[in-house]
Amino acid sequence: MTKKKNRNVGIIGIGMTEISSHKENQNQPEMINEAVRAAIADAGITLSDIDCVVHGNMELFEMIHQPDLWHMIGTGALGKPGFRITTGGTTGMTLVAAADNLVASGMYDVVMAIGFNKLQEAGSTTGGITNMADPLWYRHLQTGALTSTSANLSIEEFGEARARKAAMKHRIMMDKHASLNERAHRRFGLEYDQMEDLMKNSPPLIGELRLIHMCSQSDGACVMILASEKKAKKICKKPVWIRDHIAVHREETASNAYFPILSETSQRVAARKLFTRNGIDNPVEYFDVFEMYDPSAWWGIEWLRDFFLLEGDEAIKMVEEGDWDLDGKVPVNPSGGVTASNPISATAMLKPAEVALQMRGDAGRHQLKREVRHGLASGFGGVMWTELMILEKDLNW
Repeated sequence: MTKKKNRNVGIIGIGMTEISSHKENQNQPEMINEAVRAAIADAGITLSDIDCVVHGNMELFEMIHQPDLWHMIGTGALGKPGFRITTGGTTGMTLVAAADNLVASGMYDVVMAIGFNKLQEAGSTTGGITNMADPLWYRHLQTGALTSTSANLSIEEFGEARARKAAMKHRIMMDKHASLNERAHRRFGLEYDQMEDLMKNSPPLIGELRLIHMCSQSDGACVMILASEKKAKKICKKPVWIRDHIAVHREETASNAYFPILSETSQRVAARKLFTRNGIDNPVEYFDVFEMYDPSAWWGIEWLRDFFLLEGDEAIKMVEEGDWDLDGKVPVNPSGGVTASNPISATAMLKPAEVALQMRGDAGRHQLKREVRHGLASGFGGVMWTELMILEKDLNW
């Protein structure tokens, strides 16, 4: 049975900066302000209409303590209630979920959520992530926040040749999608006939992971404005509705995240619980688009199986047959995904934002040709933390 909210909540404004490797022409408040102005203009409101601001980033990556205080000159949050949230890689999705809860609860009518990172500035993101693992025990297993375990398991299950080709096909598909997204950071113009060359010559990182498989390190900001149903219908011509969301943090099984022999993944647990309580029996048939937090191509092909509750080689077969492509059965990451753009604390917010743009028909060159009524978005971070969100074009669930 569908989980009932106290109040329905709609997305009424979306603002994004271009995602790039370095934004040397902007400081943090200026970059955030660009997205804030875009979101407010998109919603057709003013700062005075916003009741509360929810702000989040991985502040240690930029070495700025309580950055929301400095950013006030760019966020317009002066004199307004505010919350600062950090939950690792899931931060962007947590910001949207928190804003949704604040509006649904009746505490506020209009909430602005701001996610950003300027990862090339001040701190050492790569250094911080790389040193999260034990340098002795994990030296043959982990690079940064990602392991080679998914690749090893896929190869064991599906065979070396099939698994490697599926992972690379997923990566090339993501690049083809990113090439249509004018805001995406990495757009290489890859073609499927380069598959063998990329598998052989892309710089190796660890195990089966190669540089081409991996997500980027990016600068960028995303802002979303959420409003109660009454306000949303009054303000916005085409609000997108947040139906439900779930967070599954399985840090207590961290060892199984790297040596997964006992527990379900957080992705499958989140999907199973969320779909069950919303009466969704066949997610492949129900959803029109999925914006997935896919930090590497190997994890992408693994998590598609979990998020859609598929078994055996169903998901990898859908990769091979193009069912996740823009004109496939369930288009995945029309935006290009995380391997194209990764301003960490905005990354997971870009997922529901992109779904909402698809539903509104405002995605630009990567707009799907079909109507998008039911959307799914995910976030990922830390030690197998997953957030999953269902968005709807209409209030008829």
